[in-house]
Amino acid sequence: MTRRLENKIALVTGGTSGIGLATAKRFAAEGAHVYITGRRQAELDKAVAAIGNVTGVRVDSSKPEELDQLYKLIRAEKGRLDVLFANAGGGSMVPLGDITEAHYHDTFDRNVKGTLFTVQKALPLLAKGASVILAGSTTTIEGTAAFSVYSASKAAIRAFARSWILDLKDRGIRVNTISPGATRTPGLVELAGPDAAQQQGLLDYLASRIPMGRVGEPDEIAGAALFLASDDSSFVNGAELFVDGGQAQV
Repeated sequence: MTRRLENKIALVTGGTSGIGLATAKRFAAEGAHVYITGRRQAELDKAVAAIGNVTGVRVDSSKPEELDQLYKLIRAEKGRLDVLFANAGGGSMVPLGDITEAHYHDTFDRNVKGTLFTVQKALPLLAKGASVILAGSTTTIEGTAAFSVYSASKAAIRAFARSWILDLKDRGIRVNTISPGATRTPGLVELAGPDAAQQQGLLDYLASRIPMGRVGEPDEIAGAALFLASDDSSFVNGAELFVDGGQAQV
């Protein structure tokens, strides 16, 4: 049986842990040669060893000059990209009243600026009919205390997809957003601090708000990303795919 991404060239930014790592593993298992990026070399090396059929490149996606070097490498080695998952990003919890300019810039640089230039600088490499996947969040449609800056940054991501499909329609490039709910990733549990009991308490609380009664696992989000990357979603364009166990749907 032909694998779903056979002979495809894929890039997953922020591919060293959590959803990015799980997606890179799934893409590679389905036949793609995968490039992953990360900001820390040690974590990047571990991810490369865990995935196989992957090239790791140390890149901070909020720095356009580092993206330039990434795409120069991909052009020299493979000449094109068929799948781009702009997954790098993150945020921290700060309530209104305590938000600083530094917090704002850090969040928007990582999530909005990083996504914008990750996609824009990839355009010369994107093959006709390529799939671009943007990392959204359920926080765009439900309020979350102390998370307003992050939520706003992810709302910008959703807006990008709606407009970019019009900019790219002549090239047949699809742009979709994948919006996970609460998922058991290092980035999520670390919001509760370093204490293991507090981390489990956060996961238990989040699970209590999800109709399926549990938080998601990174590989479940990766399965949805695979659908958007593959030809199975050939007529899906500009959509937001919620993978949240019903969290934001009731």
